[in-house]
Amino acid sequence: MRKYQLVASLVGAALVLAGCGSSHSSSSHSTQTAAKAPAASTTAAATSTTASQTSAVGHAAAQPYLARLHTVTTLGSTVPANGDVNPYGLIRVTSTVGTLHAGSFLVSNFNDKANDQGTGTTIDQFTPSGKRTLWAQIPSRLPGACPGGVGLTTALNVLPGGYVVVGSLPTTNGKSATAQYGCLIELNSAGHVIATIAGPQIQGPWDMTAITHGATTTLFVSMALNGGAVKGRHVIDNSTVLRIRMRSSDSQPPKVLSQQVVGDRIPWRDDPAALVIGPTGVALASNGTLYVADTLDNRISAITQAMTRTTPAADGGTTVTQGQHLKQPLGLILAPNGDILTTNAGDGNVVETTPAGRQLLTRTADTKTGAGSLFGLATAPGTTGIYFVDDGDNTFKLLH
Repeated sequence: MRKYQLVASLVGAALVLAGCGSSHSSSSHSTQTAAKAPAASTTAAATSTTASQTSAVGHAAAQPYLARLHTVTTLGSTVPANGDVNPYGLIRVTSTVGTLHAGSFLVSNFNDKANDQGTGTTIDQFTPSGKRTLWAQIPSRLPGACPGGVGLTTALNVLPGGYVVVGSLPTTNGKSATAQYGCLIELNSAGHVIATIAGPQIQGPWDMTAITHGATTTLFVSMALNGGAVKGRHVIDNSTVLRIRMRSSDSQPPKVLSQQVVGDRIPWRDDPAALVIGPTGVALASNGTLYVADTLDNRISAITQAMTRTTPAADGGTTVTQGQHLKQPLGLILAPNGDILTTNAGDGNVVETTPAGRQLLTRTADTKTGAGSLFGLATAPGTTGIYFVDDGDNTFKLLH
């Protein structure tokens, strides 16, 4: 797990919220230090804590999505029988096929039981109430190219036909000096590996979002571009966001139709403690704008015309918002009201920002382990809430 300590100033006026409203439901480079995830918890009992209500900047005409969310409930442990820790990816399953169950959630683990980063091999399946089963354990020998092997990242999604795609940014010993470019790994609906996607544009797949029309799925994958700066702790501005179009169905395994870099020149840093720090969360708006959590620049960026553009947006797109309540954003999703939800590496808060760049509200999702623990996010369907994984204590949680 990545734990961060940073010094940041909050810019602009802030109002302290003392229990607010309702909502409807679906930078300059900063110094970071990191530590590994704690050992797996021996208990998985669900507990509830009150999510602290922190600060807001201004007021929106409509209530912010976070306004009703006050409580964090621990639903269960993410640690499977083999001891993998450091849950990263989280995606909701929408259709029952094979051993995938509609309404459940898949969780990918980045570390092995020795807590070495980039060595996790398992994907859990959770019911919304937190019952865990092992969905897949990926073998070290893969049916296609994957430079470096297996170390499952936050990049995780489900395609038509029940095929799952997960990113791999592998190491041999949990250290950044041994990290290689990895690949995207394809699994069938029974959790068996069937293929890999690798090549010069797949360099450290770190996070992912997707949109499906019929049998065609468009993936947007943030690439951490790890492995080039083995001496670490210096910034390189060459990370990317890659668009991949694929076709799949019940009768057709995934086939790559095209690849296009839609954003480039995003900063990343190869870090011995955090493994890699680079662009993380991505989410696609209905107007075709792709939002990116640019962690090192402490900002949210926007790549316009992401579905159709044929050239990369320099610097990862235009800045939507930077600094203020952002403290190096990691996970990123869109709320049902269209606002952008990000999790901070610096303090364990969730920040709600409008597409116009106005930071509305924050909620503390992680009061115990704090920084660098919140990667995978998913909004609760049909209600108000955010499911998330917390790699600080290896749990699956709900902010509601």
